[in-house]
Amino acid sequence: MGQSVQNVTFPSNGNTAHGYLRVPESGSGPGVIVIQEWWGLTTHIADICDRLAREGFVALAPDLYGGPTTHDAAEAREMLISLPVERATRDLSGAVDFLLEQDSVTSRQVGVIGFCMGGGFALGLAAERAEQVAAAVPFYGMPKDPGLASSITCAVQGHYGEQDGSIPVDAVQDLFKQLEGVGEAPAELHVYPAGHAFLNDENLIGTYDPEAAKLAWSRAVEFLRRHVR
Repeated sequence: MGQSVQNVTFPSNGNTAHGYLRVPESGSGPGVIVIQEWWGLTTHIADICDRLAREGFVALAPDLYGGPTTHDAAEAREMLISLPVERATRDLSGAVDFLLEQDSVTSRQVGVIGFCMGGGFALGLAAERAEQVAAAVPFYGMPKDPGLASSITCAVQGHYGEQDGSIPVDAVQDLFKQLEGVGEAPAELHVYPAGHAFLNDENLIGTYDPEAAKLAWSRAVEFLRRHVR
């Protein structure tokens, strides 16, 4: 039996949302929500789901843009600006419920991993659905409201580049100090000698770093495996 791939539709607060679902070869595993970068639900994000499935997870990437993708930074910026935060939050919450309802999902809670804008949304989802999210793994993303850190009680592992001009390292360190003071779950921060989007091997902004990407990915998988059960 091979890995199962599905383009899925799920309810989202009275509306309908879409996403990419990947089930591991075993047919079951812990659930993980994958949150896109500002480029959309691209082949890179689908590949993240595929890679998680190879590690034994059931991975769902909600399509927050409803179809469009781009490799142009100016267009991606406009798509992000035009994205209603309330709708994105609603779709992510619906994705959590949908994933937990799947027979293939063995965990009582989900993990969430997000990249760039998806990293910020991952932290927001951890605050919004605290009872259902066991672990959040943001890659080079910050929440719009740093104050939500006080609502995040799950385990958090962050991955950031010290050469990322869009996210100051001191701001990330301040965020994780706040997270460390909430509850008993660990808050791990990893900073790499790399720039923004260092895990994205499509290398759209020229900052892909294979060495940092390999290390960060192994850490993220181990963290999700440890906390999402």
